[in-house]
Amino acid sequence: MAAISPIHSINTVDSTPKHNLPTERSVMAEANPNRSTTIDRNSSPTQFQKIVAEMMGTYILIFAGCAAALVDKLQSLTIVGIALVWGLALMAVIYTLGHVSGAHFNPAVSIALAAARKFNWKHVPMYILAQLLGATLASLTLKVLFNDKDEIRVITTQYADSTTHLEAITWEFIITFILMFTILGVATDDRASEGLAGVAIGGTLLFNVMIAGPITGASMNPARSLGPAVASGVYKNLWVFIVAPVIGALAAALVYSVLRVPKTEVPEEKESTRSVYNELYDP
Repeated sequence: MAAISPIHSINTVDSTPKHNLPTERSVMAEANPNRSTTIDRNSSPTQFQKIVAEMMGTYILIFAGCAAALVDKLQSLTIVGIALVWGLALMAVIYTLGHVSGAHFNPAVSIALAAARKFNWKHVPMYILAQLLGATLASLTLKVLFNDKDEIRVITTQYADSTTHLEAITWEFIITFILMFTILGVATDDRASEGLAGVAIGGTLLFNVMIAGPITGASMNPARSLGPAVASGVYKNLWVFIVAPVIGALAAALVYSVLRVPKTEVPEEKESTRSVYNELYDP
């Protein structure tokens, strides 16, 4: 449909999901306490695993959200129903893959996190490529599944002729700013409640779609617009949905930097990392 300690010098990532449910390893250990295990819960995912996670997460998000728009033409879901699908889908993939890739699923998010020094710039190109691929594959899948419909272009992000380019850019800038600002607050700041990151981010996407969906399609995500454009062959105004989200996300990163606690040195044993939404910046 990606968080860390404010101490940027930390070089390890705790990729452990933050929950208290019994894991397969813990159940096996209780069943046979004398049996050793080779699973290292503190090991980081490989770069390949992160790329696959970004592609799959973006695929699921775009498939679910765009499918809702197509189904709405057969059975009315209303903008509320479509928004719920987008929000719940994002929430699900964040909790599913956040500990693997950081759950960006959005080129604008990856770029903004890198600009905020919460993600390494060298990984941005591969993340974006994976996100674009996932979105395109999801859109092509829907084109095949809805092959009896000529209105596949309904999944593209467009705005009416009565809406000017400036108005569309402003809408996309604002809603992307709100989304990215929420991400930075709940997923990259140690003062936030980490376990609620997925709920807050999914909820933000939900109300953004409800508000701006009828006007611009509420993209907030270049991959979300480019994938359907490739599948439908409709590229009209695509540049708006690439430029505005990136600028909005970068603006949010700049503004939230004012709210961060200044870096302070702490003993190594007290340093902590967080596993949800993004990985450490490692220059």
